[in-house]
Amino acid sequence: MMEYDLITILGPTASGKTALAAALAHSLHTEIISGDSRQVYRRMDLGTGKDLADYVVDGDPVPYHLIDIAEPGTKYNLFEYQRDFLSVYNRLHACGVVPILCGGTGLYIESVLRAYNLRQVPEDAALRERLSSKNLEELTDILRGYKILHNTTDVDTPKRAIRAIEIAEYELVHKADERALPQIRPLVVGVDLSREIRRERITRRLKQRLEEGMLDEVRRLLGEGIPAENLIY
Repeated sequence: MMEYDLITILGPTASGKTALAAALAHSLHTEIISGDSRQVYRRMDLGTGKDLADYVVDGDPVPYHLIDIAEPGTKYNLFEYQRDFLSVYNRLHACGVVPILCGGTGLYIESVLRAYNLRQVPEDAALRERLSSKNLEELTDILRGYKILHNTTDVDTPKRAIRAIEIAEYELVHKADERALPQIRPLVVGVDLSREIRRERITRRLKQRLEEGMLDEVRRLLGEGIPAENLIY
């Protein structure tokens, strides 16, 4: 195990990765770092599929991190996830612990395994206003003026294109943020199941969550004043 800094268990919805990660963490006396972009939100337990019971193995709780760390309605993002992951990872690593990263949000996992050099780019209200009347083709042409478009997802929608322009404009005048990014040596384990089994599991889990009160959970969050569009996000 000493040749690895991190064990990563990934897989699609309902593949059983959380239960596997918890069982392995219990066996190795280590801790889990979540790699899920929705389970960061408090009081969104059923809707985000936290399955917290999976973190108890043979009656023993398995320590986990980056679950229930943000308020519903806030826009937690990739930059913040990488920052929070590194904080937990560095603390555990200093104690000689090889943590287990487990989750289904590929971009979150990739950002730490590949040490993405991210920066937090603020919104530019004036720029957004100037671009608001442009169509997608016009926005794409503007973005090409900043860079070669290797990634077509930047121009999937006008909203994405405007954000990409906003980032490109910011990068013209600001130096890259300096952030210590460790070169992690991960053991990556992918969990895979047949589509038929996954469909059956997803259907069963959805029915179970509805029976356990998922609709009531949403009603409570709406009752707190959280706009429906924020919950959909």
